[in-house]
Amino acid sequence: MTTTIVGRVIGWLRSDLHSTADAPKQGDEGAPDAWLDLAPDYVEGLAGVRPGDSLVILTWLHEARRDVLKVHPRGDADQPMKGVFATRSPHRPNPIGIHEVLVRALEHDRIRVGPIETIDGTPVLDIKISLGGA
Repeated sequence: MTTTIVGRVIGWLRSDLHSTADAPKQGDEGAPDAWLDLAPDYVEGLAGVRPGDSLVILTWLHEARRDVLKVHPRGDADQPMKGVFATRSPHRPNPIGIHEVLVRALEHDRIRVGPIETIDGTPVLDIKISLGGA
C-alpha cells in the first residue's frame, strides 16, 4: 500500500555549493556554512533560536534519484551493495536529508548554519532543536 503525504517547504538553503559533485558526503567532511532563508509564514518559528544552538535541519534532496533501492556505500564500487535504508545515500524513495548544524548568526528571516553539505536552492522541510539542546 502506498500513501501520499503532502508537506510544505518552509525555506531554502543558500550555499556556495552549486552542484552535488561539489558537495562533501557529510557536513563534517569540509562542508561550508550556508544561509537558511525562511518563507515569511514561518519566521515566528525562530523565536528562541540563538547563535550557538545545535539544530537538526530536514531537507528535500531535490536532485536525488527516487528509484534506487541498493547502492555501493559512499559510492565506492569496492564495497558490496547495501539497501539504501542501511546507508546515508541521498538516493532513496523519499530523499530526506538530515543535517545537524550549529547556528552561526540570525537575521530577521534567515539563519546562518553550518557546516552543511547541501547545494544552493535545497528546500527545507523542518527545523528542530537537536536532542542535546531540547
